[in-house]
Amino acid sequence: MPTPFRSLLSGALLLLAGSTAASQLAHAQPSPDPRIGLKAGWFDAGEASWNIKLVANTKPSEAFLNPSTPGDARLKNSDLAFSGNLVFQGNYSGWQVWDIGNPRKPKLRAAFVCPGSQSDVTVYGNLLFVSAEAVSGRIDCGLGGVEDEVSKDRARGIRIIDISDIEHPRSITTVQTCRGSHTNTLVTDPKDPENVYIYVSGSAGVRSNAELAGCSATNPDIDPNSSLFRIEVIKVPVKNPAAAAIVSSPRIFEGLSEATRHGEAAADRRERPAGAAARPSVVGRGGPTQCHDITAYPAVGLAGGACSGYGILLDIRDIKNPKRIYAASDTNMSAWHSATFSNDGSKVLFSDEWGGGSSPRCRATDKVEWGADAIFVRNGDKLDFKSYFKLPAAQTSNENCVSHNGSLIPIPGREVMVQSWYQGGINVFDWTDPNHAFEVAFFDRGPMDSTALVSGGHWSAYWYNGLIYGSEIARGLDVWELTPSEFLSKNELDAAKLVKYAYFNAQEQPQAVWPAAFVVARAYTDQMARNSAVPKAWLDGVLAQLATAEKAKGGARSTALNALAAQLDKDAAGSPESVRVQALSAVVKSLAK
Repeated sequence: MPTPFRSLLSGALLLLAGSTAASQLAHAQPSPDPRIGLKAGWFDAGEASWNIKLVANTKPSEAFLNPSTPGDARLKNSDLAFSGNLVFQGNYSGWQVWDIGNPRKPKLRAAFVCPGSQSDVTVYGNLLFVSAEAVSGRIDCGLGGVEDEVSKDRARGIRIIDISDIEHPRSITTVQTCRGSHTNTLVTDPKDPENVYIYVSGSAGVRSNAELAGCSATNPDIDPNSSLFRIEVIKVPVKNPAAAAIVSSPRIFEGLSEATRHGEAAADRRERPAGAAARPSVVGRGGPTQCHDITAYPAVGLAGGACSGYGILLDIRDIKNPKRIYAASDTNMSAWHSATFSNDGSKVLFSDEWGGGSSPRCRATDKVEWGADAIFVRNGDKLDFKSYFKLPAAQTSNENCVSHNGSLIPIPGREVMVQSWYQGGINVFDWTDPNHAFEVAFFDRGPMDSTALVSGGHWSAYWYNGLIYGSEIARGLDVWELTPSEFLSKNELDAAKLVKYAYFNAQEQPQAVWPAAFVVARAYTDQMARNSAVPKAWLDGVLAQLATAEKAKGGARSTALNALAAQLDKDAAGSPESVRVQALSAVVKSLAK
């Protein structure tokens, strides 16, 4: 048995109880930072990494590559969705499908040219959902665009595609919406397995009523059926997706005033051509009119909307009728972009796409509060702001850089996230302590061009079944593997790899649940050792008991584990790591069964 905790707890150890990994490891980052001064280039740019290894870089397929024009805006890669061994990669000219059965050598399964703006993708079973927003997008995916102001051929909304034969996809229908679809969020309801739902965030202008009946650009105070100040919810019958249709248009912005945002950076004011207008600090038409992105978290009945100057918390227990609970505003946030919840739903991180993703916003002269992540803690139905986190390595004026898409890495007991920063690369950071987020790994390339800003960099970076996958706007598909470090132990990474998903859409955040495993228990003990908040002798006793139990068989193992769990339950109350001790006890009890 480990020595009882209370007998080992001394005054000196109590002083360590408040210490955090952030304070102890703040000086472990490489210096000088290897991201500074990287060589520019398209496929030959300099690279820098720390605590992460690039295991594959696959160039875009021929149809999505323009050798004569690096960073061709028509061929920009966008977001990712995952199903089994397939990765779906959106692109402004359509989408590509990669086979990651061997993730170190992704293979192209299919590439489909279908222009329609950024082509945000989500997947469920044999159905692929693709956002269409551009006025030139065609229902038939043709390249000729749509010349007529009013046309039955225009596609602005959600394309639904049958991918049961991945090499020969079949268009099922396009659910048209009044503002198109900039992004889409697939939401499942465990109480309604016959249907899936799509939350549509449309940011374009309202189309003509003559083209789509019911569309109106008039403010709601004049026209109660206005297409402004709302999102759309599409219901998709899984067995009959051709019957997909809008079932509600919740006005989640009702009653919100215009959001005040910060002005321009000094560098932008200096560089603006003579006579060019300054960006107003107050924007909007009587308040927010659309969301940029919505992250649904059905396991806790919530969603986070990044919406025109606000971070909005939504109640989605009734999937078809999301309702606003709270709206956070912040003058340091310019373009609320996306949301990520902590695994228990108690915290929310919002990213800020200041500059729209096409501007350099990670320069040494840019404020660290701008173009960063804002971290909030839920306080009942409210959100309390805690801190900002921004990429700590300054980028050049020739690199578009700002916070963008990412996801949690399922490490038990911690909030560790991978995130993309366009030409700032990707990084992994810990925001378990919402007041002190800190970086634990990174990967970066030099700019596309050394003399001018050419669009590129990582649109998104997501953890999926043990590896990180990144959509590089101009350079293709990247795959990385995290390596053990003082920040992330092998046990923690191995525990994360136990969490497997059949499919993954980042905007429908899954709740991580770990199986009973000794490596999960040791992930918690590694964290307590790193934080130095518990007596070493006590922790050594716990580890010895775990090792003895793991070697035992049958009833002897259960007896040893139950005895350890009983001691952990007693020690939890007096421990500065009480939450982790309780979590460890829960794992030990599960192993005992």
